[in-house]
Amino acid sequence: MTTTLRPAEPLQRNPDGTRSRRYQVCVNSRPVGHIHIGTHPVFGDAVARIMRLRIEEPDRRRGRGTVAALAAEEIARGWGCRRIEVTVPAEAEAEAGDEAGDEAGGAEGRAAGSDALAGPAFRLATALGYVVRNYSMEKALGDVPPALPEGSRGRPMTDAEFGPWSARSEAEYARDWIERGVPETEARAKAAKDHAALLPDGRDSEGMLLSVLEHEGTSVGTLWLAVRGEQAFVFDVEADAAHRGRGHGRSLMLLAEAQSIAAGKRAVGLNVFAGNTPAERLYASLGYGTRRYAMYKHLL
Repeated sequence: MTTTLRPAEPLQRNPDGTRSRRYQVCVNSRPVGHIHIGTHPVFGDAVARIMRLRIEEPDRRRGRGTVAALAAEEIARGWGCRRIEVTVPAEAEAEAGDEAGDEAGGAEGRAAGSDALAGPAFRLATALGYVVRNYSMEKALGDVPPALPEGSRGRPMTDAEFGPWSARSEAEYARDWIERGVPETEARAKAAKDHAALLPDGRDSEGMLLSVLEHEGTSVGTLWLAVRGEQAFVFDVEADAAHRGRGHGRSLMLLAEAQSIAAGKRAVGLNVFAGNTPAERLYASLGYGTRRYAMYKHLL
């Protein structure tokens, strides 16, 4: 039996500048699923995305998804793409039939991940040579804000602190992408676009809380928390280099949870970059669970 992709629509030119196309996955001309492929809204035409891949139940576990993903890579090469990306669910959140999908988000966090909860989509992507770049985690919140350790307190970031923090945060975010294989120009463009979109009014941007953690009167770290939408989201959390290894990272996360509960949120999420085991252990110890993996593959 031969598995092929059949176009289900003309090539789409989207308002955000991307192009995309939906295909039927067919076996001997019989439809067995569908796949949606597009280019990246930030990285441009050089990067493709598998936005959706689904094989119907009777035809699963027969290699149909593998062939469809490989065919998508050939289409991406034909578009001139040098890289292809996909977001796959962790097993606990996988929907029936969802082999792959794309979740658009904002800025990603800076930490590491584990594939302990990885489901079939993760295993498929890994077998095809995709590598984890970052992944999302989430924690359900209670009704009582956690207390910070004695001597620690959070306060709003001042105008004088915002400028240096913003420049440093954007530069570090770009560097995280560069270290994980994204060309420097693409990484810096993404960092600038994400920060401009998320903080259009700087420190006073709606739904954003920018805080400084103090311990015994000394500034020891910063927190960027979004409290818009259904759940809170940690965009950036960082203990100052001179004060690391003293539990301030945990205190910053407790501050994020306390602020989230105060804003009426029932959950808090974050995105973390692969490669930072201490951060992974911190989030796991605080009860965060993995939800989705963002993966990529260079097209030769």
